[in-house]
Amino acid sequence: MAGNVLAHITPPSKFGVSLMFLALATPILLVTLPTNRYLAGRYLAVKNWALAHFVHHIMLPLTPPMHKWAIYFTSIMTYLLLLNLMGLMPYIYAPTSNMLITLGLAIPATIATISLGMRTQPAHALAHLVPEGSPMPLVPFLILIETMSLLIRPLALGIRLAANLTAGHLLIKLLSSATKILISTLPLLALFTLTALTVMTLLELAVAVIQAYVFTLLLALYTQENV
Repeated sequence: MAGNVLAHITPPSKFGVSLMFLALATPILLVTLPTNRYLAGRYLAVKNWALAHFVHHIMLPLTPPMHKWAIYFTSIMTYLLLLNLMGLMPYIYAPTSNMLITLGLAIPATIATISLGMRTQPAHALAHLVPEGSPMPLVPFLILIETMSLLIRPLALGIRLAANLTAGHLLIKLLSSATKILISTLPLLALFTLTALTVMTLLELAVAVIQAYVFTLLLALYTQENV
């Protein structure tokens, strides 16, 4: 039973080859580049409007020197958003529900921000390990605690994204299975589960957007601390 419930978050395979990389590459294929050969249609207009709002909301809590990173953070958010939304479509695997993928995105990005801070301003980066005004006897323990918090950051980023999406997908799976079973025996109860399934699907659309935004915003804040 547990295997059947978790089957939808298992990477599919065809002829013994995992389709993980195809799922990861699909959002890149969906993004169209601007060109002078045609006028902007509805799709490009909506995409440009969405990107403008993404940039505005991501850069709003950051200082002006961080605005040069707008393309980097907007690209990450757009990629995660497309992966999250793609996972809500029928018969399509969601790579961001796999912790290996989310940790593979979070760990290198976090290590890059820490390395950048240590290279550009090492004194400022090391100063974060000891809060101002700390008693000298507690300094070694504070350094250990702050170092552990830095190591936990990428784990928290990756696990939060995967756990939230997996939980929502499991609820949708359970509600859809219950609706399929009850529709022939208890139609009224099946109508209730169908309503709950519709509401849960709309909620998952919001979760897909929010989780992509939270992942990108936290990564931007971590980068700001080091830059």
